[in-house]
Amino acid sequence: MDKLKIIPLGGLGEIGKNMMAIECGNDIVIVDVGLMFPGEDTPGVDLVIPDFSYVMENKSKVRGVAITHGHEDHVGALPFLLRQLEVPVYAPRLAHGLVSLKVKDNKRGESMLHTVDSGDIIKMGDMSVEFFRVCHSIPDAMGLMIRTPVGAVIHTGDFKFDHTPVDGKPSDLAKLAEYGKEGVLLLCSDSTYVEIPGYTPSEQIVSATFDHIMAESTGRVIVATFASLVSRVQQVIDSAAKSNRKVAIVGRSMSETVAMAQKLDYIRSPKGTLVSFDQIKHLPAREVAIVTTGTQGEPTSALVRMANKDHRQVQITAGDTVVMSATAIPGNQTVVSKTIDNLFRLGANVLYERIAMVHVHGHAAQEELKLMMSLTKPKYFVPVHGEYHHLVLHSRLAQTMGIPAENTFVMEDGDTLEITAKGAKRGERVSAGPVYVDGMNTWKPDSTVLRDRRSLSNDGVVVVVVPVDTETGYLVGDPEIASSGFVDAKQADELREAAKEEIIKALNQGVEHNEWSFIQAKVKEVLGKYYYAHTKRRPLILPVAIEV
Repeated sequence: MDKLKIIPLGGLGEIGKNMMAIECGNDIVIVDVGLMFPGEDTPGVDLVIPDFSYVMENKSKVRGVAITHGHEDHVGALPFLLRQLEVPVYAPRLAHGLVSLKVKDNKRGESMLHTVDSGDIIKMGDMSVEFFRVCHSIPDAMGLMIRTPVGAVIHTGDFKFDHTPVDGKPSDLAKLAEYGKEGVLLLCSDSTYVEIPGYTPSEQIVSATFDHIMAESTGRVIVATFASLVSRVQQVIDSAAKSNRKVAIVGRSMSETVAMAQKLDYIRSPKGTLVSFDQIKHLPAREVAIVTTGTQGEPTSALVRMANKDHRQVQITAGDTVVMSATAIPGNQTVVSKTIDNLFRLGANVLYERIAMVHVHGHAAQEELKLMMSLTKPKYFVPVHGEYHHLVLHSRLAQTMGIPAENTFVMEDGDTLEITAKGAKRGERVSAGPVYVDGMNTWKPDSTVLRDRRSLSNDGVVVVVVPVDTETGYLVGDPEIASSGFVDAKQADELREAAKEEIIKALNQGVEHNEWSFIQAKVKEVLGKYYYAHTKRRPLILPVAIEV
């Protein structure tokens, strides 16, 4: 009997690193390979990507990767996968362009990329994937109709129903209705904004706001947004042109993206509107607009550097209007608020989502989610792309639309759903924890490196230099103790002598122990207990041997 397996490897129970494996027989189709940005509990980590273990264990079955759109949380981890797995990747044109920028130094990875358009059907083993157009906050967003031997699966990707999108290409409602008539076994639908009643506002509202800001501001207008939010960049250019402002792009990632989008004709600029930064240096402030990145408070981003008076090109001055055209990702609110505060301190007028209609999110609200279910009429339902409470609320919404409770499945990363002609049930879990990227290294959650970093960030470090006899393991002098980030200098001095006595007592008990591993463990044990008893803190203890 044919069995269909749905295996989320990222994006369920969290916002980010979206990745799903759809398996039937000897074939696997992967939907998206995204990343997530680290939180405060992962010091030193650059990125968080999905665990590819299940995919690599079954790599002979993988027939292809289908990309829904070009946002980082859907394509950002693709270069890491393509280093390990040679597999064709099918992506809409803009997403293809964005991914090409990421893998440009990987010739093998670049050769695996293929462009698709709405209506294209790609055969992947005994399954096929049809791409259909949906609206999102980036052009060329697609949903997927995946036909399998067991039945049809629709994966919506990120979507909303905007009837007046910036690119003039609304979601394909007629195609969704056709799928509903054809018969949909399972719907996997975007849950991010399930808490919001009604409908998501149109992008045209943002255009009207930008028109007003550009016309009324007496100084420079600096708009910060995601580098991949190509539609927003187009809106800035259009509004600037109406007010006779020149637009300069600041920031490497934004510059690369805009250049690529222009080449593919996703960004169009009236002649003379989009110029280099050098060309706006000597223009009156009233004639200048700048587009940059930094809406999430990223320390190295252009806007944060401007806010910290650390940008080599742009210095914020009184009279500047700064527009934060994005929503803070959960976990980033504190650093975003700090950036806004710093911009205000420099005299800028800062406009952000809570006080002006400068951003519209790209996800469906409740009525749009209900319309998706009404059009597709699925037998089974799995909410995707959201934190756990979003998934639960979306499953309840599905039940109000007539999908039985026993046919809705709230899943998290690593869960599996098995569907056959007899019904649907949960299967065995697979490995699906986060993988942390740190420079050229990757770490699992239980990594000693990450554990040590957390300890350092919480309680500091104590370094203990232990002079020992190489033959007996006995001390041949007093230990030396130094600390950093643990206690202040006065308390460190007060604790030091007694701590030395604890070490001497533990290591000179008349038993020879010339194994360094024993000495190291003993020093950690006795000092750990001593410091906790006197400070209620657990610093990272690093014994260092000097062998005599």
